[in-house]
Amino acid sequence: MSMPYDRDEPGHPHRPKAAAPHHTAPDGTLPPRTGRIHITARQRGADLTVLGGLALHLPHLIAALAVVLTVSYVIDAFTALPWWLPFGCWSSSGALTFHRPSERLMARWLFGLRHPTPEEVRAIRPVWREVTARAGVDGAGYQLWVEDADDVNAMAAAGHIVGVTSHSLRTLPPDQLAGVLAHELGHHTRGHAWASLLVFWYTLPGRIAWRLLLRLAARANRLSTGTAAVLIGILGAAAVALATATYGLVLLPVLTPYLAAAVSRRAELRADEHAAGLGFARQLMNVLSDESERTTAAAVAPARARLIARLLSSHPDVHTRLHHLQERLDSRR
Repeated sequence: MSMPYDRDEPGHPHRPKAAAPHHTAPDGTLPPRTGRIHITARQRGADLTVLGGLALHLPHLIAALAVVLTVSYVIDAFTALPWWLPFGCWSSSGALTFHRPSERLMARWLFGLRHPTPEEVRAIRPVWREVTARAGVDGAGYQLWVEDADDVNAMAAAGHIVGVTSHSLRTLPPDQLAGVLAHELGHHTRGHAWASLLVFWYTLPGRIAWRLLLRLAARANRLSTGTAAVLIGILGAAAVALATATYGLVLLPVLTPYLAAAVSRRAELRADEHAAGLGFARQLMNVLSDESERTTAAAVAPARARLIARLLSSHPDVHTRLHHLQERLDSRR
């Protein structure tokens, strides 16, 4: 999910051919669109970052599948409930990502969002209508939400959730707000939003099982020295044998956080590209520059981040994003 102001992965089926003629006024207003609005037949897709992210998390998905199957068989053994019932419920639960009532619950309780006030509706609705019109997307199919926060931020989640902070609505002029919303729309139309939520949900059983194993391992100090040595030797031999048998592929989950972060950074650049394709490159650059200056001035920690933190960051640095947006502007001249 996004930008420095975002929480927050082939083709561009929704890129409008007529984005260039739309302009914003010097005062930051967003002139309303006139004429017909053409809605594209295909409004969603899955770009290479989505496919890459799903492939990277395949080992975690397999591990979660094994955990759920094990739990389902245990339930079957000790109750009258057949194993396929809990397993089937878990397997089909991902469809709730696109279920509107479930999305509303997620927006409120998982993401901490609220419905916009009438004043906020008047601020965001015309801007969202213009952004989706340029993209050829049915804007009414999305749910607009607000987060009470004192920073410039936005998010795209689940199948239809678009959230923006109250601070953004108060401080950003309409054209810059349009750039932010166009970025979030890019996450939806390119498949980043639903893919990240599905990965989170379907890998959750594996992460819970791993944390339980770590807690059990933390209690190993209560064992005698001889018993602990035997257990460590057995686990070490099993790990070496498994790594040899799988040609080292079993070690892939160790690298997954770094590779997934790299894919996420690429997804952010793809969403920026979507906003630029709608004619909001300059506005997005202004938001990024202003927010970068604000956070840099308020920063207490050293400016140079450590290498590991940079490798694990899900967002590109502002200079990289500005560079790509500027290249996009130059290519249109």
